[in-house]
Amino acid sequence: MKLSSSVFALLCLILEIVSIALFLRGFFPVPVKSSFSAKSKVTDIPAEPQTGNNAVNSSRAPALLFKRVVIVLIDALREDFVFSSDGRRFMPYTRHVVEKGSSHSFIAKARPPTVTMPRIKALTTGSIPGFIDVVMNLNSPVLLEDNLIWQAKSAGKRIIFYGDDTWVRLFPKHFMEQDGTTSFFVSDYTEVDNNVTRHLDSTLKRDDWDILILHYLGLDHIGHISGPHSSLIGPKLMEMDDIIKKIHASLISKESEGTLPNLLVVCGDHGMSETGSHGGSSEQEINTALVLISPAFRRKVGLERPAVVEQVDLAPTLALGLGLPISQNSVGRLIPAVFEELSMREQLRMLQINGHQLSQLLQDSNPVFHKEDGYEQFRVAEKAHGSWMKLYVDGNKSEVLSNMGKKVRKQYLDALKAMSSALSKQMGKYDLYSMIIAMTFILQVLFLLLLAMPEALSRDAVVDVPLASSLLSLPFYLLCLFGSALHVLVCTSAGGPCYLCSLPWVLVFSVILLSSAFTCALVGMAARRLPTSNKTPTKSSGWALSELDALLLTGTVFHTLSLGSSSFIEEEHQTWYFLLNTLCLAVFQDVCRRYFREQRQRGEEEDEGPLLPSASDAGLSFSPAMELGVSAGSEKWLALGTPLLTLTCCRLLRALNQTGVQWAHLPDFGHWLNSGDHKVFLSVLAAVSLLLILVLVQRHCSLVSKIALALGLLGVYSYRAAVGNVLFPWPHSSRQVSKSFDVEAGV
Repeated sequence: MKLSSSVFALLCLILEIVSIALFLRGFFPVPVKSSFSAKSKVTDIPAEPQTGNNAVNSSRAPALLFKRVVIVLIDALREDFVFSSDGRRFMPYTRHVVEKGSSHSFIAKARPPTVTMPRIKALTTGSIPGFIDVVMNLNSPVLLEDNLIWQAKSAGKRIIFYGDDTWVRLFPKHFMEQDGTTSFFVSDYTEVDNNVTRHLDSTLKRDDWDILILHYLGLDHIGHISGPHSSLIGPKLMEMDDIIKKIHASLISKESEGTLPNLLVVCGDHGMSETGSHGGSSEQEINTALVLISPAFRRKVGLERPAVVEQVDLAPTLALGLGLPISQNSVGRLIPAVFEELSMREQLRMLQINGHQLSQLLQDSNPVFHKEDGYEQFRVAEKAHGSWMKLYVDGNKSEVLSNMGKKVRKQYLDALKAMSSALSKQMGKYDLYSMIIAMTFILQVLFLLLLAMPEALSRDAVVDVPLASSLLSLPFYLLCLFGSALHVLVCTSAGGPCYLCSLPWVLVFSVILLSSAFTCALVGMAARRLPTSNKTPTKSSGWALSELDALLLTGTVFHTLSLGSSSFIEEEHQTWYFLLNTLCLAVFQDVCRRYFREQRQRGEEEDEGPLLPSASDAGLSFSPAMELGVSAGSEKWLALGTPLLTLTCCRLLRALNQTGVQWAHLPDFGHWLNSGDHKVFLSVLAAVSLLLILVLVQRHCSLVSKIALALGLLGVYSYRAAVGNVLFPWPHSSRQVSKSFDVEAGV
């Protein structure tokens, strides 16, 4: 089948777009969402298990546990900033409350991507956002999903917010009072927090609010500027500790006898890597501090090791603590320590409500929900809960009732853990089958373009794709049979839902036929490029793969395959280093073969010219050897030294600046350049370099080139000076502000 080059390119483009769309569909799993209702309602809360006497069964929402809640969200608060020795040194008050106060401390694990907007969604909805939310982080849309803020506003709670304006974009018209600060001026770690704290004194004196949310960004900005081990981290943590102390003292002073206690929540949205960044899945990025402080908790008698919870567990815990329904799409489970002071009936009631919500979400998102262990455990626990209620209503006060209550509570906790884990896995599970099929099509189009390139660029601009002959070949039918069997096998034994398995079988088999025909056509086009006889082939316009072409093609293919791993992106440059070094060595070997082969036939000497064309070659308008002023006899040494010089330069460039995650914290030339101690030396070096450039320009460039170069240098220098260049820093640059802050803090 002959196609014009334009039609051929259009078909390849369409197939590439469809393949990329299929790959993205598999890489970004569809989030688990309930379809029962847009938002949870109080009427959706189930009644207590039946006991035969409907009069004692309660169907109301749980009573309030806390009168007021203050949430202090410190961006990038790693767990070791609070629970390690640095916490004792820089956050003494918070550490004292953790060790000896009425509090509960946890290590809350945040799921990747560890970016602010997805983490806020996780904290308020209890669901696990996907990687697609990273793209939306730059322009956060309104959050329409059921969430804690909407539930609180609908229940008449008065909410005040100060801090990151991402909250304002996610929850417009939800706050009684708000003041958002932008989070994209990373060099600002002072004013961005002062804009939050300036409202604190007046707000704490008022009694017209129920929920106060404070989102501090300074710690995260310091991490981006200079990392978690910067001298600025300590003073910033001390500043946060003073704020926590002020809020806690205010909450204690407003509590009185007979009223409900208040709750102070100190948490982080994500952690911070050793380089100061976040977004990945390292332990430093996903482990965040979570401290709950309230007189409703027992006082500690000493330091206890923080328990590990999921970050999404905070949403259902706060919802029930405020007497609100749990969000429909929440996969979190209650934190048992928060409710341990309640009576056994209240504890079981809380666990039953959480289990009912998780079981409903599991039924709505998983067709085989009845096979899940957690769902069956919840049904068993609910029946046992009903038996316990019967004994409780009958007035049984024996130890049997207490032991039975503890057993039911453990059954509920096990069921919640299993259902939450099943839902979390379903949310973060990739559709590997769709991704592999998409990558197969992408590689087929790549090979098709390589094989059809000579014909598409020829004078006729016609590509002959042997699809018709492929349909009559035996390999085509064998591939169709193999593809159909593989599809049936995957769709009948896959552990999770696959997008391709949900499509009509006619459409899927059409795709299998097309893929099989493409594969046979590629084999046929490749066979046409092979020599057909043992005679010495004459020089033709045909196209054949050289050793370097094969190396480049192989490296590109394997690099494309390796991109299937999301964590590989952090160290992708290492592959490019390896491919470039391998290519330089291959070019060096090719130069040696061409110039230093012991025996070279005369015919080969005529066919194979030098790697760098010389000025004596007829018909050449450009000669690298002539341009570089190299004689024809020295040309081979130039060709021999070029790959080695390239390798040396690459190694030098790698040492100038550490990249990636594994070695970015090690000192390099970039750290030396950014050091203020070398300011004088770098200034002199810049002046000397500028003089040398001007001398070279004066000798070799025209007047127009001189003016253009001077304007370019002036523009570059002005821009670097405006952003606080280390050579000549401006008085108000971030570096001098940092130093003055260190002096004021006594660091």
